[in-house]
Amino acid sequence: MAEHQYCPPQEPFLDILYEDEFLVVLNKPSGLLSVPGRAPENQDSLALRVQSQFPAALTVHRLDMATSGVMVMALNKSVHRELSRQFQERETHKVYYAWLWGELAEEQGEVNLPLICDWPNRPLQKVDFEQGKAALTRWQKLRVAGGHTLVKLLPHTGRSHQLRVHMQAIGHPILGDEFYANPDALAAAEQLQLHAAELGFKHPVSHESRVFTCEPPFTI
Repeated sequence: MAEHQYCPPQEPFLDILYEDEFLVVLNKPSGLLSVPGRAPENQDSLALRVQSQFPAALTVHRLDMATSGVMVMALNKSVHRELSRQFQERETHKVYYAWLWGELAEEQGEVNLPLICDWPNRPLQKVDFEQGKAALTRWQKLRVAGGHTLVKLLPHTGRSHQLRVHMQAIGHPILGDEFYANPDALAAAEQLQLHAAELGFKHPVSHESRVFTCEPPFTI
């Protein structure tokens, strides 16, 4: 796993899907950190970019740096508390699209494998039946092209790297995954083919159920 210099995309600086006085919904590009990294050169992130325009913005959840798609940030503490509760209580609705290495035989299925941080190799995660935390991913096959499979992924839990590890565990890593893909699957795409396409939650103030969507940067 090679070290890469952090060069996040600069255009667009912010891709805002929705905003009101309580929250802002964004499309995070692949290659941009959700929150600042520890090193000074890794400060550029979606959180800091949003805070440059909305100083009170608070992070509710994260996407991996390589994963693109829908994220929500709260604009005050009470909204942050309620959105965080919805994520913690698994009341949110999340849909991802991914291109997988190889052709899946079944039309749908689920992966129920507990995950834990692989400490000597962090930030990597691994399956651990003794100490891992419960993790469940449901998947649906959408189509096959070029020997690879496009799937819709429906995570029930939100563990770190959950979708990436679960797909690797069933022998079909996500294309372009520098952490978990085999060399051929890694070389099959220039960036991770994983996109958070839908995020649904109940608006903390209006209590209206909302679903926000954005198209993936790859062909589906």
